[in-house]
Amino acid sequence: MGSGRDFLGAFFDPDGPDVVFRDAEAQRLYRRFLDALGAPSLDRLTVPLVCTFGLSAHTIATRENWAVHRDARGAYDPGFLGGDLFAALVRAMAGGALAFYEHAVGLGLRVLALMPPQRVPAMSDPAVFFAAQRVLRAELAARGVEIVDLRARVTDRSGLQRPAFSAADDPIHGNLAFGRLLVADLLDRGL
Repeated sequence: MGSGRDFLGAFFDPDGPDVVFRDAEAQRLYRRFLDALGAPSLDRLTVPLVCTFGLSAHTIATRENWAVHRDARGAYDPGFLGGDLFAALVRAMAGGALAFYEHAVGLGLRVLALMPPQRVPAMSDPAVFFAAQRVLRAELAARGVEIVDLRARVTDRSGLQRPAFSAADDPIHGNLAFGRLLVADLLDRGL
């Protein structure tokens, strides 16, 4: 439907038992998806909703976003990345996505969120990336979203995605092997 960065902020409006995406192309694709499933609105889905909205932690972790929180040496105050201010900032940055999940779960849907590939591009701060994921995962779980998390199966000791599961030609996405693992996990969950 679009780039991950497009689904962090205010990207939709609740519409009773449905949603309206603010981007015309996203709305067109969404309606086409519902029509293919014979669902007149989001609440009428008869299959689980699998989603990645808000989980592009590399965007949240863009280095420039966090420069003001570093000291002269470039370090964060101890406890900052695990603290309330950091969590509030991440929640604000991903507020639209969190509202979407809350709305979908509130409609009675089974909602699954896919943790993204553990790839941190050069523009992003790895410490913020991992800390933001912890916040987002906790926020989704608190909203009743099931988390699909393959990190233990696809990462190395550093916590980064192993090359065997990484797209060779870009610094963010997983490859077909990663996708196969996701699909297998979803099938194991009864989808």
